Amino acid sequence: MAVLARRIRPADWKPVGVDELEVNTLKVVRSTDNRSVIAGPGAGKTELLAQRAAYLLQTGAAPAPQRILAISFKRDAATNLAARVRQRCHREHAGRLDSMTFDAFSKSLIDRFGQALPERWRPRADYEIMFPGERDYREFLARQVGAPPAVIGTFADLQALSVKLFERRHLVGSPLPVDGWANMNVAKWAADRFWQRSLHEGKKTVLSFPMIGRLAELLLRVNPMARQALHLTYSHLFMDEFQDTTQTQYDLVKTMFLGTKTIVTAVGDNKQQIMRWAMAMDDPFAAFDQDFGAKRTPLYNNYRSSPELVRIQHVLAQALDAKAVAPVSKSLSTISGDSCAIWDFSTPAIEAAHLAGFVAAQMKANDLGPRDFVLLVRQKAADYATVLEPAFAACGVPLRNEAAMVGAVPLQELLSEQPSELLVAVLRLATAARAGRFWTECQELLAAIRGVSPDNETELGKLAIELDTYVVDFLIRYPLPPSTPVSARAIVDDIVGFFGRSQLIALHSAYGQGDWFEKVLDACTRHLAASSAGAANWTSAIDTYEGIHAIPLMTIHKSKGLEYHTVIFIGLDDGAWWSFAGDEIEATAGFFVAFTRSKQRVIFTYCDKRGSRTTIATLYHMLGKAGVATLQIA
Repeated sequence: MAVLARRIRPADWKPVGVDELEVNTLKVVRSTDNRSVIAGPGAGKTELLAQRAAYLLQTGAAPAPQRILAISFKRDAATNLAARVRQRCHREHAGRLDSMTFDAFSKSLIDRFGQALPERWRPRADYEIMFPGERDYREFLARQVGAPPAVIGTFADLQALSVKLFERRHLVGSPLPVDGWANMNVAKWAADRFWQRSLHEGKKTVLSFPMIGRLAELLLRVNPMARQALHLTYSHLFMDEFQDTTQTQYDLVKTMFLGTKTIVTAVGDNKQQIMRWAMAMDDPFAAFDQDFGAKRTPLYNNYRSSPELVRIQHVLAQALDAKAVAPVSKSLSTISGDSCAIWDFSTPAIEAAHLAGFVAAQMKANDLGPRDFVLLVRQKAADYATVLEPAFAACGVPLRNEAAMVGAVPLQELLSEQPSELLVAVLRLATAARAGRFWTECQELLAAIRGVSPDNETELGKLAIELDTYVVDFLIRYPLPPSTPVSARAIVDDIVGFFGRSQLIALHSAYGQGDWFEKVLDACTRHLAASSAGAANWTSAIDTYEGIHAIPLMTIHKSKGLEYHTVIFIGLDDGAWWSFAGDEIEATAGFFVAFTRSKQRVIFTYCDKRGSRTTIATLYHMLGKAGVATLQIA
């Protein structure tokens, strides 16, 4: 018989799975009004939202059948929150949280209601996703758009438009007009031509995600019934990593929920805003506080970093926000020696050899694993990997460039794609002696695909038998890792076929149009084949697939939201930070993000052969102000 989740009186509710919460965190968890939460590194932003979800669902403050909508800028943030809520809540409650990215949410609206858009803005049902860049906009403005009507302007006026700002300012910079643009000028004319070509003039409609976001906002603006359906569905809205919110995304939220009973909680850190290049607003918190009457609530604790690192972090934070309050470290220092230092090297080869030896020695002396370390770079990870990988291999420590492309998919992103996660879960379930969480993941996904309620114990029992039978048979058919790309693809197709290709696509809106799902499957195949090369058994192959025994090399942007015992930032020089002078605030925020990934130690490296450090003298000044020493290594 199904065990129903018990409702708890608000006065009796206690945090789930943690000993205690910061006072302000608990206030937000129990709040009944709109809140903007400024939470610094290691403050427990995901935990706050998970505890708030638990409180709302367990006490009935988010009454059934209403749901909680959680939307984030990045997919991994959305995935992590959903997983944390499943840990904190009965599955009946956790099932009432919809956690997704802004892009996925916008796309789901267009997929469901897009044909209700005005004809001028209506995409064809089988539209495809595009990812235009600066080169595409330059080509459009220079060759494809043509000459504007004489009453609007000249070709010279058109060429005077900034290619860099065309998308942000003109294409998706403001809400779409229902009946077309008023006060037409050259910029609006060019933007409208791009829209109409994308929507109506090709063989298929092709849209970028920012364009989909603008269409979703227009859809809700002109369709009161769709907007009312959202009000009735969602009692609460969570917005994670709110500092990265774009104007398009914020306008969508305003159109959806401003002036309604839906209670909004926005969480983020204005000192970690490193997505302005991707159209993030300059200060979304100020706009949110004003529009939604939100009460701003700061969090002060840092549960990640040691006291010495937190002290240095505060010096950096003040360069981004002069009013930043010093956080309180709730972690202990576990290392001897400097918590932070700058290491100077004469050549990249000497740098690589020294770093590899240092990491290998630290792993042995302090019982640390490869994933306790990360090598961060500003950009062009492959260039650094060429020198670093041989040096680390010579010390018996594999290094993996997680920014590398696997087919059409970056490796780090591939690992969080749903087919890739499913592949790992099934392989672990079939081959590991104990695979509890993988069993749960496979069972829950199979139940979702088959439409089986979490409370239907009879049908869940049948699914368990079906899943168990499948994995036993799978291991009989594939006792060893694949030896060729063809056999790797057969394994991928086998697993996808069991769960259902069309059903998997239906569960994730990003796979609904175009060939992205097939590109992910191709990347899974390539990576599985490469990971299985030389592997004696499935455990070794899957470990390699996940990178369990390799030290990750990645860019700053991809490290956001992650944490490591030791962070080694390679290349603190003008060459790596070539854009520093163009946007010093965002560059400093990126520097702050890199620093705050660490729990115990941060090392910066500089190499004479790679360039000077004149342009980024500000960063060195900040580190010097914090007492960070520079050491000449070799």
